[in-house]
Amino acid sequence: MPLLGAHMSISGGLEKAILRGEKRGCQVIQIFTGSPNRWVSGKLSPGEIDAFHRFRTQTAVVPIAAHDSYLINLASPRREQRERSAQALQDELNRAESLNIPYVVMHPGAHVGEGEKEGIRRIAEALNRIFDRTYPLRVQILLETTAGQGTSLGCRFEQLAEIIRRTVPQERLGVCLDTCHIFAAGYDFGNKEALDKLLREFDDIIGLDRLKLFHANDSKRELGSRIDRHEHIGEGAIGEQAFSLLLKAPMFKDLPFILETPKGKDASGRDLDVRNLSVLRRLMEE
Repeated sequence: MPLLGAHMSISGGLEKAILRGEKRGCQVIQIFTGSPNRWVSGKLSPGEIDAFHRFRTQTAVVPIAAHDSYLINLASPRREQRERSAQALQDELNRAESLNIPYVVMHPGAHVGEGEKEGIRRIAEALNRIFDRTYPLRVQILLETTAGQGTSLGCRFEQLAEIIRRTVPQERLGVCLDTCHIFAAGYDFGNKEALDKLLREFDDIIGLDRLKLFHANDSKRELGSRIDRHEHIGEGAIGEQAFSLLLKAPMFKDLPFILETPKGKDASGRDLDVRNLSVLRRLMEE
């Protein structure tokens, strides 16, 4: 069965994310290894790393992925920003490796008016340099599908495939499929026929073997809106049936599904991650 979890805050220390995940019933979690809104997070101290590993061994929660900084844009037309982005991503890989986290999820980037072709070339060029500098790290970068807002790249499977094609070594790249993002980008999977078509297209263009992780998010906006607005599972335009089909698809039985739905508590005081995880479990078991 798929592994279920959520993005957890590292407030108070990286290890606290593991405890938060355990409290909410997560099997897997995603974290930031530093501030998502700062360029420089620096190296983790031996004490931070030791605490993270100690708490990891004391729970059944697996930190499966780290998400990169929101500032990173390898496709930027500004050389200074590309260089800062490359260094920041390299630091993300090093921190993930020290924490034994297998995946770093990254938004491919935005071309900012320079065009899709040039943006993809810059992303691949930067990734090649980063992979040269970080050999022989084991951590993989997962290119996240995007909603297609503005000039962001990654909203079409062809764009991700072209980035992968231009990058060496290709085995250090995989894909994170965000359900809200692909829905907003115009990919329907609301019934079995639509899902089968989507999976054939993904397999033909990218290859299902590269799909390593899902971000499980419903969408506040309609199919093809190109607007990235996450909603609670079953309460948005995607709906429960689509998630039920994904969770029960045999090829995804061992993949992680990570919630990035809104945080907080509902009117009854119940944690919203707990509520969303319970919906996913119900849909798996029905």
